[in-house]
Amino acid sequence: MEALDLIVLGRQLSRLGERAMRDDDPNDDGVAALGATLPVGALIVMRDVLASPGSSISDITARTGLPQSYVSESVNKLRVKGIAEITADPADRRRTLVRLTAAHLEQVARHSARNADDVLRNALGDVADAEAKQVIALLTDLAHRMRTEALVPGPTAR
Repeated sequence: MEALDLIVLGRQLSRLGERAMRDDDPNDDGVAALGATLPVGALIVMRDVLASPGSSISDITARTGLPQSYVSESVNKLRVKGIAEITADPADRRRTLVRLTAAHLEQVARHSARNADDVLRNALGDVADAEAKQVIALLTDLAHRMRTEALVPGPTAR
């Protein structure tokens, strides 16, 4: 795969993911409000904090690939909306630890689990259902592998 094709694909997949996060779902009981009121970066941070409560800003930055300043800004937006709470790390008071508030855990979990299969199927256009399922399965596997890779420390890009 050519590098530019990978970049374009990444951007297209990002837009599809954003659409899936923001699309109205008649079964979501108001969960879409999170996606409508927060920038995508904050949604990414929110999902990361859901999966790893009590993480530091540095930990969230490493896992999401977002810039540290953007993670800090997103955490602050989540804090102001009452979705997240921050505390100082008892082992190192300079570090900020982030967790979701108990009042929002279920809502965030439901929002983070929104399915994007229909959005992907529509983007694929006129393809057979079996082929669409195969593409979605491959993308799901790739996402899982890339998420796992992000947790393994490796050489820093320059």
